Amino acid sequence: MENKCLKFYVSDELAGLRLDKGISEQYEDISRSRIAGIIKEGGVSVGDKVMKASYILKAGDNVEFSLPASEIPDILPEDIPIEILYEDPGILIVNKPKGMVVHPAPGHYTGTLVNALMYHVKDLSGINGVLRPGIVHRIDKDTSGSLIVCKNDSAHNKVAAMLSGHSILRLYRAVVHGTFKEEQGTVDMPIARDRKDRKRMACDPSGKRAVTHYKVLESYKGFSYIECRLETGRTHQIRVHMNHIGHPVLGDEVYGVRKSGIKTKGQTLHAYFLGLTSPATGERVEVYAPLPEYFEEILDKIRGLN
Repeated sequence: MENKCLKFYVSDELAGLRLDKGISEQYEDISRSRIAGIIKEGGVSVGDKVMKASYILKAGDNVEFSLPASEIPDILPEDIPIEILYEDPGILIVNKPKGMVVHPAPGHYTGTLVNALMYHVKDLSGINGVLRPGIVHRIDKDTSGSLIVCKNDSAHNKVAAMLSGHSILRLYRAVVHGTFKEEQGTVDMPIARDRKDRKRMACDPSGKRAVTHYKVLESYKGFSYIECRLETGRTHQIRVHMNHIGHPVLGDEVYGVRKSGIKTKGQTLHAYFLGLTSPATGERVEVYAPLPEYFEEILDKIRGLN
């Protein structure tokens, strides 16, 4: 049976994890027991060396292993409309709609942004393997807004280095519960997997440093409209940090308030702005993703509560 090689470069988010845990985080659709078996059989290499499960991953490590082709679902191009906010020879920035999964994963092998990209974009970087062509970072299914996609491996490596070095300006807009005493502030709390629920993240001293800067744009009765600037980019960072300080994101079904009095479909969180140096042209790129209709409608509703 023909095997397919899966490979990925270790992101800042995965650095510091054991090899087995890092692969499990990168490929959630492969069981942990399957990963353990592959590693035990000497089937995983980092760079040119076969590594054990206990190896601690470093940012930029090149991890490779093989799986039978039958165990990897075919990811097919799909004619799904996508909004391209910016494009040059190395990258494009897309405006991902709320409800769209970024890349294929268990239960979502069709209808993802990757399926759409494969139809509309001729070339995509292959660094993150067959399931994630072009994908260098992610936003959650129910988070809308701007996302960088890489067209080739050179651009991918440069953007990954910018993300790791925190040199990309990322601004989000969110509606959260409650009102703030201060107009701006910073949450500097490490984030790790929740020890009781692997699908959740939590503020945990054992985790990786995570920093979110926020400022209040508007205050309403029981809610605030805020802007967040990510200094780091941990999984669910804004959602976890806002919940930690008592201001969960409106509509967040994992970390938020179940009954808010306002109907939403997932968290009210939007990736509003991206600022970076183009890896292809060297020029400064600044892209705004306009607030989507669902977000504007929610703002109108909470403004009407005053």
